[in-house]
Amino acid sequence: MPNRQIRIGLLWALLGVILFSFSLPLTKVAVGGFSPYLTATGRAVIAGALALILLSLARVPFPHRNQLKPLMFTMIGAVFGWPILLALALERTTAAHAAVIAAFMPLTTAIIAVVRFHERVSKQFWIASTLGTMALVIFALSRGGAEGADLIADLLIVGAVLSSSWCYVEGAAITRVMPGWQVISWVVVLALPVTVPATLMIYFFTADSFSPTSGEWSALILLGLSSMYLAFFAWYRGLAMAGTAVGGQVQQLQALLTLLWSALLLHEVVTPITVVMACIIIVCVMWALRSRPAAKSGSLIIAPEE
Repeated sequence: MPNRQIRIGLLWALLGVILFSFSLPLTKVAVGGFSPYLTATGRAVIAGALALILLSLARVPFPHRNQLKPLMFTMIGAVFGWPILLALALERTTAAHAAVIAAFMPLTTAIIAVVRFHERVSKQFWIASTLGTMALVIFALSRGGAEGADLIADLLIVGAVLSSSWCYVEGAAITRVMPGWQVISWVVVLALPVTVPATLMIYFFTADSFSPTSGEWSALILLGLSSMYLAFFAWYRGLAMAGTAVGGQVQQLQALLTLLWSALLLHEVVTPITVVMACIIIVCVMWALRSRPAAKSGSLIIAPEE
């Protein structure tokens, strides 16, 4: 059984996943009134503006030079890699097909954490994580993921998954010396010199093609506040306390939560196979979380600074 710190970390990670799970439904609403590219850069601008205010109010000093490299790696993945590569892929394929490859993200995150920072995990963990990933793939296939195959789109999604997993690991690593909320705050603030002009340029060239409603504006703002910013507060704290490899497995629940919100908010249909796969995924996640060996030096199970 995990110790108290790991249990608390898993709860923080779960809170982050709950907030992340609103991303797809909110994006579906937002792209009805904005360019897909603007939703990617615009939400980063919203997050960056809020972060700049919070960092100023807290009088947080600028990161040390040796902290800038992991922050930049995190920024590339979180702000540009995942949202932009995914947007490019979705121009060529369906969301259901993209979900087939994106299902490997928790497993990919675990592999990078083990290779990059030598986190310790058991054989049972790998079995549980792999079975959970396979269940997610079957889940995505059951929702039409076998259709829309496209080599370029698949490569773009693979790139998106790798960039997102890498930014999770790098962001969690820097929480050893910086609170998680400051990590994501500096990530989106450092991106502002790129995201602000990019957003203005995209808006200028696409303004005549879109007429966003108040609901679509609300969706974009919520994406910036929640998925792009506040969710990372909980997510990075959770990964730092529970370990990136194990804590990242909680993300397998994101697809199920997204489906729940889509059913409630967008009236999508929940099929019997979805319920069965949901149960299998939950069992695999619980198995993975209970199979972690005792932590040793070199892992990322370190509580962030308050």
